[in-house]
Amino acid sequence: MVYSLAYRRPPHVEPRRISTATADSGPSIGGTTLDETHESLQDNSINYGVPDALSFDRIIDGGTCPPCTTRDFMNYLIYIEHAAENLQFFLWYKDYVRRFDLLSEKERRLAPEWTLEQAEAQALALKDNPAPMKSISAETAAVFKGTDFDVPKTTIVELSKGGSNPFGTPPMTPTSRDHDSIAPSEYPWSDSGSTLRSGFKASHDKKAAGAFAAADVKLQPFTIQPFREEISRIISIYVAESAPRQLNLSSKERAGLLHALATTTHPTAFRRVIHTVEWSLRHQAHQNFIRWTICNGNRPRVIFARGLGIAGIVGGILAAVLIVLSNAGRGWRVLSAIGFGIGIATLVAAWKGMCVVLHGMHHRHLRPWELFAEDDDASSVLEMKKDSFDTLGSNNSYEDQPWVAKYEKRNLIRKVFDREVWIQEPALRQIQDTIFLQAVLGSLVLTAICVGIFVALPKGRFY
Repeated sequence: MVYSLAYRRPPHVEPRRISTATADSGPSIGGTTLDETHESLQDNSINYGVPDALSFDRIIDGGTCPPCTTRDFMNYLIYIEHAAENLQFFLWYKDYVRRFDLLSEKERRLAPEWTLEQAEAQALALKDNPAPMKSISAETAAVFKGTDFDVPKTTIVELSKGGSNPFGTPPMTPTSRDHDSIAPSEYPWSDSGSTLRSGFKASHDKKAAGAFAAADVKLQPFTIQPFREEISRIISIYVAESAPRQLNLSSKERAGLLHALATTTHPTAFRRVIHTVEWSLRHQAHQNFIRWTICNGNRPRVIFARGLGIAGIVGGILAAVLIVLSNAGRGWRVLSAIGFGIGIATLVAAWKGMCVVLHGMHHRHLRPWELFAEDDDASSVLEMKKDSFDTLGSNNSYEDQPWVAKYEKRNLIRKVFDREVWIQEPALRQIQDTIFLQAVLGSLVLTAICVGIFVALPKGRFY
């Protein structure tokens, strides 16, 4: 069974920002909203090469098989797009909404809903009163003195005096490399990633306070509200400037979110931000992930397949030319169709990222980070998988993981003929079957045209 012969795989979508002005015109998770236009795109995702069986919601809900699971989606965002923070934040928010709804009525009253009227009023206030100018050092001010970037002296004096601002620059959040030097009892989160420990609580509180100060938030957050410590950590990991998993938010979005979080810990405080994050996941990262997953071979294998396709076409042309120049009958020229047919089909499939040999067995190459999973220590592999799904973890750096150096040392021939694994997801196999059928049908048409041209030529009679 295949999809329509007019099927086209999803186009590559470049990252782009969207306006949050229409963030309240359609339903989304946790009572927040999505634009109706985006909903229509979601409903008609098949037009963009993504069937319903591989929809974003189905992948997130665990309704797909490898290599289209949530784990595979996360690995793609970490190792290929280098932008896993959106999915990590989205998964945290989805779980946060669930946990907030489980609170008692008395606890929920402590964190009132952040209404649309409050959000609009805050947006207007931020538009009329931009964020205050940041302080800079005296050395930097001296460099810009006399230029268009000259700054007021008061800004320099406040910084040079050190100031008594309690929201000074806090300690940096520990990175993944810092974990090796920290005793297990000192981690600020539990093994499940859901319960905060007291080890680095003060560090996250200070960084959150610094973010509130940078956004000119006058109101001190209410510590009695539910999940206030967790919200402080979310701010230090995803929202604050230079955070280890900083979201791609504009200054107005960041300031608006911080003003909302200073008032309440209700999930609606994230209304506009989660809209931006979810839209980016659904209509940029998800489509690129499906397009990337359709490719069943690694880059060296696909380039090798393209070379074989070109070689087959060149072989067909040489065979046809030699037969035309000889005294052989016209019927012998049809033999060139073998080279044309195999070469064109292989080239068309490879141009769409598929190797026809791997497709014949419904196999795919193992990804570089999957290749050495069996060789590496089991505990290190488990830690690597845990870190990516730890929504309250550190940064997403992977350069120090063991497989990176091992794969770089792997020679080209081994990369072309890397280990393979069967594709378990039926919908993905259907997509690949459709692309293969398109390649074969296109090859038949082009082969018929090419062979017809050579058959129509007169004999050369050179030998």
